[in-house]
Amino acid sequence: MSFAASVLTLYPEMFPGALGLSLAGRALQAGTWSLETIQIRDFATDRHRTVDDTPAGGGAGMVMRADVLARVIDHASPPGDPRPRLLMSPRGKPLTQARARELAAGPGAVIVCGRFEGIDQRVIEARALEEVSIGDFILSGGEPAALVLLDAVVRLLPGVMGNELSGEEESFENGLLEHPHYTRPQEFEGRPIPEVLISGNHARIAAWRRAESERLTQERRPDLLAAAQGLTK
Repeated sequence: MSFAASVLTLYPEMFPGALGLSLAGRALQAGTWSLETIQIRDFATDRHRTVDDTPAGGGAGMVMRADVLARVIDHASPPGDPRPRLLMSPRGKPLTQARARELAAGPGAVIVCGRFEGIDQRVIEARALEEVSIGDFILSGGEPAALVLLDAVVRLLPGVMGNELSGEEESFENGLLEHPHYTRPQEFEGRPIPEVLISGNHARIAAWRRAESERLTQERRPDLLAAAQGLTK
């Protein structure tokens, strides 16, 4: 069974975007995964196709309506649909490599892309939406975040990367940032490839890569290093 993604959005023309290219694009053409985009405005009931209204209690901006979103979610994910319902939101739980792997092992996802100031809290609760964040920053809408999430998941589907071992030492797979990489030429602007990498000694190479991963993680993400060291105790 292929991974089936349904994206609920006001801008379906933003998809597949980069997901139609490279590894994800080839996998999409091959049927390894599928992508359905659904226009939220099609589920509005007035002649202006209104999807938002002023926030209760006052304040700036507009809020996406619960009733419109409920109709489109129910259309995309009827009873019995096993796929998780995700809402791309800056207040959501951070997307992790572990969560991407969980999603890749499942049947797909229904992804709601919010706009404006956000969406009515009642539909989040009533339709059990899992809020997911891709970082501590604000985007104009959920669509770019949905593209990021899908890219992170699709590349993990069986056969997409070609060499299944290629992802084992990537950043976050073992709780650490990835070690540096080198290739030809052997010297570039006076900078040689580290001697250990051309030594042919696989044990030394593995130890060097581990040490470099730990060094980079300590410099840039000490929180990850602390967590990784805690798991090995």
